[in-house]
Amino acid sequence: MSGTRSPSRTAPATERRAALLVAHGAPSAPAGPERAIRALAERVAALLPGVTVAGATLAAPGALEAALAALPGTAPLIFPVFMADGWFVREKLPQRIGRTCGGSFEMLGPLGLDPALHRLCLDYALEGARAAGLPPARTTLLLAAHGSPSDPAPREAVAAALRIIAGAAVFRQVRPGFIDEAPFLAEAAQIEGPALCLPFFAGRAGHVASDIPQALAAAGFDGLLLDSIGRHDRVAAIVATALAARAGRRAA
Repeated sequence: MSGTRSPSRTAPATERRAALLVAHGAPSAPAGPERAIRALAERVAALLPGVTVAGATLAAPGALEAALAALPGTAPLIFPVFMADGWFVREKLPQRIGRTCGGSFEMLGPLGLDPALHRLCLDYALEGARAAGLPPARTTLLLAAHGSPSDPAPREAVAAALRIIAGAAVFRQVRPGFIDEAPFLAEAAQIEGPALCLPFFAGRAGHVASDIPQALAAAGFDGLLLDSIGRHDRVAAIVATALAARAGRRAA
């Protein structure tokens, strides 16, 4: 999915293209996620010669505005490193960017809705299962996500990923477990037999570092806990591909 938010003009062909990766971050401890999104931006930039790529979080005070002000040219591409097209992506992020850019920017769809990320979820889960000696055909895959009781967007993103994973028919079962809505993770993680849990999160802040392990422990889950999918090395290539496709269309 990709979309355009309030582009008031198109950048000249001779103008250096620019992109900004934006993540939510952690309001209580903003420094770590801020370093992580900047590191991701560096990896993406290495794959996109001729494109300036920066990164910032919403949570670090002033980081988003400073990153936008430092970008060259006009109408930057904005890539939300979020797992769903929820309120932050639909409302909060465009508002804050618009105040700095004057309405001249282009928003891509969030990371969590990219089918390439859903395929990566399948590949990563298979790699993890095999490395741990878990036969996929006998293993249950638990996709741990945030969820929302008031917004269907997070659940829809997880459902899209589960369709690709389940469609491959390699795991015994695939199921979701949410932190903030039913089926809650502590219930979904009550699994008999081999199992592994993949956090459907962009980073490794409080939910991945503490909430998910606590829920798994409460469920008596003794399977394998993988790192969050957003921290996988191949994410940089997924982001770069999306940015290159949009930049190419704009140049044309």
